[in-house]
Amino acid sequence: MRIRADAIQSLRPGASWSLNGNDYSGLEWLDETQTKPTEEELVAESAKLEELAQKNLYRRWRAMEYPSFGDQMDALWHAMDAGDLPKIEPFYTDIKTVKEKYPKPE
Repeated sequence: MRIRADAIQSLRPGASWSLNGNDYSGLEWLDETQTKPTEEELVAESAKLEELAQKNLYRRWRAMEYPSFGDQMDALWHAMDAGDLPKIEPFYTDIKTVKEKYPKPE
């Protein structure tokens, strides 16, 4: 079984260890305060971490496709300015003040 470093860190945060290769037999435990996790513990923790990563994959996909935060905020301001949304203060007035101070060139 391939050993995952994140599984070791999850089970024994801050522990000292080294890994020669990718197998449990290459896991050298250097920590004197925490016990070495068993291969079974590492298999279970790896499965748990993989499941969690899969469940949260949508977050990475969304983050890659969302407009930038600035673009989102600008869209909200323009919707307020057009009357499509209520003007939320002081957000609307603060942004309007800056836009008037530094107008977009024609």
